[in-house]
Amino acid sequence: MEGRAATGGRARPASRPDGGRGAGARALARIVVAGGGVVGASIAYHLGLRGARDVVLAEAGSIASGASGKALGGVRQQFSSAPEVRLARESVAFFHGLGRDLFEPVGYLFLATSDGGRAELEERLAVQSALGVPVERFDPSRVEGLAVDDVLAAVFCAEDGIADPGAITHELARRAASLGVDVREGVDALELDADTLVLATGASSAALAAKLGVDLPLRPLVRQLVETAPVRGLPAGLPLTIESESGFHFRRRGGALVLAMPEPVPRWGSDEVVDDGLVQDWLGRIARRYPRAAGVPVARAWAGVYDMTPDAHPIIGPVADGVYAACGFSGHGFMQAPAVGRIVADELLDGGADFDISPYRLRRFEGGAVFPETAIL
Repeated sequence: MEGRAATGGRARPASRPDGGRGAGARALARIVVAGGGVVGASIAYHLGLRGARDVVLAEAGSIASGASGKALGGVRQQFSSAPEVRLARESVAFFHGLGRDLFEPVGYLFLATSDGGRAELEERLAVQSALGVPVERFDPSRVEGLAVDDVLAAVFCAEDGIADPGAITHELARRAASLGVDVREGVDALELDADTLVLATGASSAALAAKLGVDLPLRPLVRQLVETAPVRGLPAGLPLTIESESGFHFRRRGGALVLAMPEPVPRWGSDEVVDDGLVQDWLGRIARRYPRAAGVPVARAWAGVYDMTPDAHPIIGPVADGVYAACGFSGHGFMQAPAVGRIVADELLDGGADFDISPYRLRRFEGGAVFPETAIL
């Protein structure tokens, strides 16, 4: 596996279901999926669903112990670039099939408070509508408790919603195990023999790839979230609401609100600490946008990392002989994991998929990224 291999084209199919081995041959896991987050669990599940044998899902810690267990849990189709919309469009059907115990279709509401923000929402709406996303212009005063006196425009997609990333990751791992996937926790994937190693370890993927002689352009970016104490009168159908210009957004979780926002100065690195100054800023923002939350104390705050690429699109595909990447989701891994799991399983088993993932190949960086995703939350 040492050294850089061709990074484009179709993946070679993994060996046949019996691994091409005769009786008494060395036990070899045909496919090892490194990473027990939502992307890795989805890939393992879809491999199992396709009837693949000798599949191992290897997690160095425990299932959903990394970024997946810390994520906001939003599921949206409202991206700015067609490839991201297509991935999300396929994934949302899977989430709806999980039922309301695991997914709540409360919708995503984007608010614009400036002419520039309004124009941007219109541009995105055109892209999304052309791809079949049921996004619509919306009167935000219909949302109970929301302050909208400064809002010039709003768009809403009722198919989008919220979920518990940790619970869904565990559910995918459980389903994978029920289909014969060997789910292992506390295991270093590099210590396992494999025909194909799938790197789905988020921000750790670059370091893992480097041990195999592969250079992945990934950087960890620290992001944080804040959960309030319960808010009185919080409606069950409160949409996940985003201020388009600032990126400040919030969702309901039980009787509380979870707040998040892109930071004014990006914190590149892996030091997962909470910035208390940002916490206070966000409390002021939620009091302004949703007055019922004014004065509500913080219940908890935590930090995690995004696995960022230069263009905020993931890397999906073969990156060396016997090494396949599914990482660099730049904060969108949870909502895109169902589609990615199916697509990767199809490519690994068949050598191709019925979904165009050419925009996500590693080789795109050789000439510079040309279609950056701008709807990053």
